[in-house]
Amino acid sequence: MTDASTPESIRRMIRRLAPVIYGPTVLFALGEGAVIPLLPIFAANLGADVPTAALVASALVVGQLFGNLPAGWAVARIGERVTMAVGGVVALLGVVGLALAPNLLVLTASVFVIGLSAAAFGLARHSFMTTRVPLEFRARALSLLGGTFRLGMFVGPFLAALLIGVFGDEHATVWFFGVCLIGAVLLVLLGPDPELQVAAPRASARDPRIAEDSGEPVTGAIPTPERVGVFRTMWLHRGVLARLGIAAASLSAVRSARQVVLPLWGVSIGLDAQTIALVVGVSGAIDFALFYASGQVMDRFGRLWAALPAMILMGLGFLALSFTHDLPQAAMWYALFAAVLGVGNGLSSGILLTLGADVAPQDDPAPFLGSWRTLTDAGGAIAPLLFSALSAAFSLSVATGAIGVVGLLGAAAFVRWVPRFVPRARPGSPD
Repeated sequence: MTDASTPESIRRMIRRLAPVIYGPTVLFALGEGAVIPLLPIFAANLGADVPTAALVASALVVGQLFGNLPAGWAVARIGERVTMAVGGVVALLGVVGLALAPNLLVLTASVFVIGLSAAAFGLARHSFMTTRVPLEFRARALSLLGGTFRLGMFVGPFLAALLIGVFGDEHATVWFFGVCLIGAVLLVLLGPDPELQVAAPRASARDPRIAEDSGEPVTGAIPTPERVGVFRTMWLHRGVLARLGIAAASLSAVRSARQVVLPLWGVSIGLDAQTIALVVGVSGAIDFALFYASGQVMDRFGRLWAALPAMILMGLGFLALSFTHDLPQAAMWYALFAAVLGVGNGLSSGILLTLGADVAPQDDPAPFLGSWRTLTDAGGAIAPLLFSALSAAFSLSVATGAIGVVGLLGAAAFVRWVPRFVPRARPGSPD
């Protein structure tokens, strides 16, 4: 085991990243988590019916989807730190629009802008960690990043309930989001310089495409990495995007569907709102509790050992749940499979970030990561639409079973493509 992979080295790296990566991520996610559950309510207060309110809420995902490619372009040209700061400031403008929106059009546009900013913020920190975190504990660092985001999204709704109870106004959560964004931007701008805190050569030296400074006199031209545009990057890496990228999109789809299926299933079998909230909350707690275990598994045994069990558990969980709707103990089965889905989702924490970092060009990862995140966000955006269409055309059980099939097909895709694009043997592993 190399010195870079010792527990003390990992703790030191995490402490260095906390002010500029993990801290801003928690703040952004806390604010976003407080506001997201209330978006349909904001829309309804402006006269929206149920389908329109759902459309307003979906503008966040659409904004993230459309923001990834421009964010990749921005990171490649102005750097990760500046992109994170700009993303936070633009999100703050969206928050002001959200709080003061006089009509549905302004409200929807504000939600869309927040989605765009979330894409820039997320891609910038992903690109930073891809190029600077040593490979030996890349998965643990990225799983922790996923865990900090999960923490914010898990605690955010509870803070929203507290704020509404104290101030008696849903818009208190919006202003709370604004305060969180100001804190995140200040951390990014005033925190320790990431370039001084994290030793980039440790990560980049393992990539043969990046020249190492040997200290010898240089004659002739100095080789520098060629920067290519976002669309050319997509074309150059179409093989991995069309194969491993589609597998990653299936995981994103199953994750996204979980957030829709569990509440609707509880309503369909006649449970009250408090019971549904408790079941979903326990599932989320299990999910959050496992985030670091996922990184440990990926770093020690390989990426497939986290992705495959996660997809199988979630695929079989959805399939099994689809057969329990009319059983006498439907509520018990609902709680059981919600927990199974929480375990599966927890085991997959950080896997999309890690796989994207593994296959991205190490000298200029941002354009590739923009394409990668566009694919995964597209999977997350399509899944609720597919579920809704199948539920309307057939039944809730059929739609839930279909999500399970997507999960199992995704598991097969991971088995096929992870060994090809992300070899299991890596420095510091037990292989």
